[in-house]
Amino acid sequence: MQEVKLVVSYDDYEDGIRMEKLIKELAAKPEASSLESLVIGDWGQAYENSPDEFIGTLVESAPSFPSLKKLFIGDMGFEECEVSWIIQTNLTPLLGAFPELKSFSVMGSSGLSLEPLQHAKLEELIIICGGLPKEVLSSITHAKLPELRKLELYLGVDNYGFNGSLEDVLPLLEKGLFPKLVYLGLKDSEIQDEIAKAAAEAPILDQLEVLDLSQGTLSDEGAEVLLASDKIKKLKHLDLSYHYMTNEMISRWNRSGISVDVSDQQQSDEDDWRYPSLTE
Repeated sequence: MQEVKLVVSYDDYEDGIRMEKLIKELAAKPEASSLESLVIGDWGQAYENSPDEFIGTLVESAPSFPSLKKLFIGDMGFEECEVSWIIQTNLTPLLGAFPELKSFSVMGSSGLSLEPLQHAKLEELIIICGGLPKEVLSSITHAKLPELRKLELYLGVDNYGFNGSLEDVLPLLEKGLFPKLVYLGLKDSEIQDEIAKAAAEAPILDQLEVLDLSQGTLSDEGAEVLLASDKIKKLKHLDLSYHYMTNEMISRWNRSGISVDVSDQQQSDEDDWRYPSLTE
């Protein structure tokens, strides 16, 4: 797959270069017509500037990228901008501009909107953030994505944007919302035990191949319910990596015969505080 990543470095930004210019230059190149994956990295001071400055340009340039199948908005490391500081915006116009899109990824949730969320061909939706607002969760639970096969959501913590509760997550555990979904990631959560207990016998498990509850605060409390579930045993894989389970529970998983990832064990602090992997 041909992929291009566009980045405005600190020095470039100081010299007056903007993401809008890079997009226009890329669209004018002959290879634009065969580009299948476009990654938008740091657009310059992303902690102050939203993608509004270049979204219009990207939408207008869409005809220059007829082969685009994968789009990632906000792929940047912490040294460029902490994930919780990345300012996003309403990215819905991009879905309308690229009807052949198969994969759409977003990093950062501050100011993020995906309303209405609909696409005829999208197969993969990934949102990486330190806290996913319940408004975005609602857009996803009301989405029209008939071809969606993979949904990966970093739920995060309330200090960095997660203003919802288990009730906002539960609709994603029902069948019928995304008929072709085989991979569901409800991860990086401070309520990972609650989600695990709700997911253990959820209707969605009947169609899933992979359940990803990794990178959160999962402890023996949630793991016990998962381990007792017959539906969990039927999964092709269960990802519980980065967790707060005890050695005994890890041993029980290893003896279970279930394809499960229980790597990256964490230790809570002296006050039993547990933290997801990605927050700020």
